[in-house]
Amino acid sequence: MASILDEYENSLSRSTVLQPGCPSVGIPHSGYVNAQLEKEVPIFTKQRIDFTPTERITSLIISSNQLCMSLGKDTLLRIDLGKANEPNHVELGRKDDAKVHKLFLDHTGSHLLIALSSTEVLYVNRNGQKVRPLARWKGQLVESVGWNKALGTESSTGPILVGTAQGQIFEAELSASEGGLFGPAPDLYFRPLYVLNEEGGPAPVCSLEAERGPDGRSFVIATTRQRLFQFIGRATEGAEAQGFSGLFAAYTDHPPPFREFPSNLGYSELAFYTPKLRSAPRAFAWMMGDGVLYGALDCGRPDSLLSEERVWEYPEGVGPGASPPLAIVLTQFHFLLLLADRVEAVCTLTGQVVLRDHFLEKFGPLKHMVKDSSTGQLWAYTERAVFRYHVQREARDVWRTYLDMNRFDLAKEYCRERPDCLDTVLSREADFCFRQRRYLESARCYALTQSYFEEIALKFLEARQEEALVEFLQRKLASLKPAERTQATLLTTWLTELYLSRLGALQGDPEALTLYRETKDCFRAFLSTPRHKEWLFASRASIHELLASHGDTEHMVYFAVIMQDYERVVAYHCQHEAYEEALAVLARHRDPQLFYKFSPILIRHIPRQLVDAWMELGSRLDARQLIPALVNYSQGGEVQQVSQAIRYMEFCVNVLGETEQAIHNYLLSLYARGRPDSLLAYLEQAGASPHRVHYDLKYALRLCAEHGHHRACVHVYKVLELYEEAVDLALQVDVDLAKQCAELPEEDEELRKKLWLKIARHVVQEEEDVQTAMACLASCPLLKIEDVLPFFPDFVTIDHFKEAICSSLKAYNHHIQELQREMEEATASAQRIRRDLQELRGRYGTVEPQDKCATCDFPLLNRPFYLFLCGHMFHADCLLQAVRPGLPAYKQARLEELQRKLGAAPPPAKGSARAKETEGGAATGGPSREQLKADLDELVAAECVYCGELMIRSIDRPFIDPQRYKEEQLSWL
Repeated sequence: MASILDEYENSLSRSTVLQPGCPSVGIPHSGYVNAQLEKEVPIFTKQRIDFTPTERITSLIISSNQLCMSLGKDTLLRIDLGKANEPNHVELGRKDDAKVHKLFLDHTGSHLLIALSSTEVLYVNRNGQKVRPLARWKGQLVESVGWNKALGTESSTGPILVGTAQGQIFEAELSASEGGLFGPAPDLYFRPLYVLNEEGGPAPVCSLEAERGPDGRSFVIATTRQRLFQFIGRATEGAEAQGFSGLFAAYTDHPPPFREFPSNLGYSELAFYTPKLRSAPRAFAWMMGDGVLYGALDCGRPDSLLSEERVWEYPEGVGPGASPPLAIVLTQFHFLLLLADRVEAVCTLTGQVVLRDHFLEKFGPLKHMVKDSSTGQLWAYTERAVFRYHVQREARDVWRTYLDMNRFDLAKEYCRERPDCLDTVLSREADFCFRQRRYLESARCYALTQSYFEEIALKFLEARQEEALVEFLQRKLASLKPAERTQATLLTTWLTELYLSRLGALQGDPEALTLYRETKDCFRAFLSTPRHKEWLFASRASIHELLASHGDTEHMVYFAVIMQDYERVVAYHCQHEAYEEALAVLARHRDPQLFYKFSPILIRHIPRQLVDAWMELGSRLDARQLIPALVNYSQGGEVQQVSQAIRYMEFCVNVLGETEQAIHNYLLSLYARGRPDSLLAYLEQAGASPHRVHYDLKYALRLCAEHGHHRACVHVYKVLELYEEAVDLALQVDVDLAKQCAELPEEDEELRKKLWLKIARHVVQEEEDVQTAMACLASCPLLKIEDVLPFFPDFVTIDHFKEAICSSLKAYNHHIQELQREMEEATASAQRIRRDLQELRGRYGTVEPQDKCATCDFPLLNRPFYLFLCGHMFHADCLLQAVRPGLPAYKQARLEELQRKLGAAPPPAKGSARAKETEGGAATGGPSREQLKADLDELVAAECVYCGELMIRSIDRPFIDPQRYKEEQLSWL
């Protein structure tokens, strides 16, 4: 292990790029450089609002970016901070000396309540300018209001709670609708629900908060000067407007649970922290005489909404004495106390003061402080000025506090986006777990840090915590990048060594059987993890060596299967004579190359099963590459060996349709050696065409001859068209087979006669069977008795040939008579032809003056014409034009030549002397004019263009020439 550790460290030193400040070549303890590029912004930043009130500010409230403040005793200023340059002044219209006691604004910023010192309450809606008194509320000095966040809208508050200075809690509902002079009042109802008491009797309701949990339960927290009350319950079915009457009715007979503290400020204030608008609050802070009660709010608890409660004492100089706190607001990790001259922020985790912000005396004493839950901004004011606090990155250093408290989960949560801080937290958590002997948790944390790898590994080795070391190595391996192959190879090798050592130590111990199985499963899971398989594949050689050195053949096979190294698996099974298991691996993974490699071994032991596997793979295997295995196997010559080889070769030929010559040749050799009765059937099935057979004909002939299969040889001779050799060999086997061979050359009568003469000679000279010879003579019409007679010996009597000789003479006589009859028919036909010629010379036709040309329909007698026996008449030029397209090209050329010569020939002379000269000139020169006309007539007027073959040949010709079709079509439009 030490060597592996050293090698891993060296690999890290080769692959790690050093940054400035890194102390070592390994994985540094902290790979982060802390550099403060700019000044850290404080968490709480105060800003004075550029606003000078016309009168003193008596009260201020803000919600949903809607700021409301009372100025003097009769002015209300409303400012939408989204439109700060459009302030709205509303006159209260009071003529008495009543002052504004408190302002209350709902969570939507729509409903404003103005409590006056004269026990009157006014209502103003955000969308209206009218100040409306609440008649039902008169006589009550309102100290607190619990808004209904679940049902409140911009037009209606829904059921709300109202706390008074007399300790009473009322339920009310307000509507923003204005119904005119006689319309409904804004206060729909106002009814008492409960009275809060302290030891001396009813006490003012200083704060009221109403919430609804996710399960539908309602929660109300009310505070007096010394007590904090909780009302928990579920609204009854059908309760009016889903109000709070049912909730408080449950506490009629017994008081609600409360927390009480002895000191008294004369007032108290409750603040909630809500992370998001319209979400449930998570924490509370109650400012009272003994300090600040801080805790979490858990809506899921059945008996109490408060949890993790803790009382933080006031900072030094703050308390019921000379400098009492005036107000409190709560943020995520701080509560801010407002004093007359300053604001102090206290951390809710440690109770330490993190901010003490003093105000100048010129602004006057601070009056109150409020928070806008929608923006998280804090507002404080004096009678002459307004200030705003911005809260920025409040959780920036909370992780340190949680880290010091050993609350590592929370520390990691608040530094998740700061890797340097997260590394510090993880290192501290890992060290803490290691000291607590929680080694597995420690290993998981160390694996996430930038601590030195070798230092952590040695730490676990010294503690003899191999299980934790394995966990650390596995997580380090999972965090490596694809390019870090060297480190991955070393880690996988080390993990394999650790697993094998542990398995070896546990094996054979019956008490550790369960642990052995668990370790075995973990090892196999490690080997088969997809990401690990990539690294393991790169170092598979060293892994196999480790497995072999430990003698763990089971995992050696398992690892080979995972690496898809099936060759090693099959070889292992073959070495241990587990041939069926080896074949099962081959059949399962269907790798042809493995079949080619291991078939020579497997066929010796499980031939039938192997051939079945071959046949199952079908065309995926190349049968040619399996022939060597079959050849080695079938050399023994046993029937079973040859039969398995034949079975597979027949499957290839008959089922797969193999056409490879080597396969067919090998099947022929198997038939010739082990199954001769199938040889001839195979050859006949292959056919008799030399171009269609797939085996080598010469090889087949030599093979059949070596094994003495003469009928098969005869068939091969026939395929080779060596009919003489086929007949010669067939005569040694069967005369009938020879006769079949002699009939094959159908187109070569001379060869057929020669083959039949061979058969006749064999029958006469070898078998000396005259009757059989005569039968051969009768079987072949090409043979005559005179062809066979020379083969017979001289002592044979004529009686044996009498019938054959008579038959031959009769045949000759019949032939002579046929010739005579044909000669007589020819003579009679010649006489009929001569008679027809005489008749044709005397035939004539009559042409009437009104007859017209069949083509142009003009009078016929106007120009030279032709008259056919069928009655059709054509002008010479019209007939020429009609015949020309149907003539072949060579006849068209001949026609043009005749026309050219006829045009060049001199016209016929009128006198006899001139005629004789012309004839003499024709005799001495080219053809005469009359001869040219005769040739032209023979070419053009051989038959009627409408009744002859020319018309029949033109039946598939379109009526309109395709080249002129478009033109003809347009002519019709």
